Amino acid sequence: MTKQTPLRRVHLVAGGFPRGSWAGHDIDYVRLRLLESLRGSPNVAVSVANDYLDLDSWLPGSDLLVTYVAGPFPDEAQSEQIERWLAGGGRWLAFHGTSGGKAAPLPDGRPGRAMVRAAHHRVLGAFFLNHPPIRRFCVDVEASDHPVTKGVPASFEVTDELYLLQLEAPSATRVLLSTADLDADDSAPRTFGFTYGEDTSLGADGRTRVLGYERRVGAGAVVYLALGHCHTPWTNIQPLVDEGVARGGVTPLEFKGPWGTEAFERLVANGLAWGLGGQRA
Repeated sequence: MTKQTPLRRVHLVAGGFPRGSWAGHDIDYVRLRLLESLRGSPNVAVSVANDYLDLDSWLPGSDLLVTYVAGPFPDEAQSEQIERWLAGGGRWLAFHGTSGGKAAPLPDGRPGRAMVRAAHHRVLGAFFLNHPPIRRFCVDVEASDHPVTKGVPASFEVTDELYLLQLEAPSATRVLLSTADLDADDSAPRTFGFTYGEDTSLGADGRTRVLGYERRVGAGAVVYLALGHCHTPWTNIQPLVDEGVARGGVTPLEFKGPWGTEAFERLVANGLAWGLGGQRA
């Protein structure tokens, strides 16, 4: 008798806020790309949602949670549920805006908004501060022996939003990707997007910033990759881009960013394989 491969279940959350909006990203494109990648995996069943509101219906029976969101985030109870699920052996592959969430007006009445730290940042392992305008930058692989970075060049260039991330548990985090292509005194992040105080995304060397990592949680783990912006003429809300991307800083109408590069495609494929390779307790 032929031994069958056990069925693996994946729950994909891909959406913007407010519900049903694009929130500045080509969510439909990413959702389709991820579903196409998952279709090639044997014995995999996928459930899909736009946000976390029905998480309780899908997460308990899932082996892998995949998220690409621009605004939606799990509330405190859902974050605790994800943490328990991870501790039991679940794996979470998170992309791009998953480290964001809610933005609020500045408390002193100044113009602008700042990101609000919430429970899901602790579980994910990172908190988004801001990003400068879309630019071209170099990404360095810090852990070439990890399954997610297998076959990825030691360094590669992307055109993307360079996320400034504060690691929530550095000692429990294995850095996979980093960049040193944004000067510590670069004023662009402070004059664009969200307001923040100290630049807590800088590493101890004063140059390096984390763009991808693995965080172990009990028998499970999170892999977060900050790369992945894309938009269309109908979904774009980027007011401008870096001069190195387009003359005059004019935002490209159609932008797929890292999704059109071999290195990022490899990271996505490896990430999904890593997520499906776990064993639930």
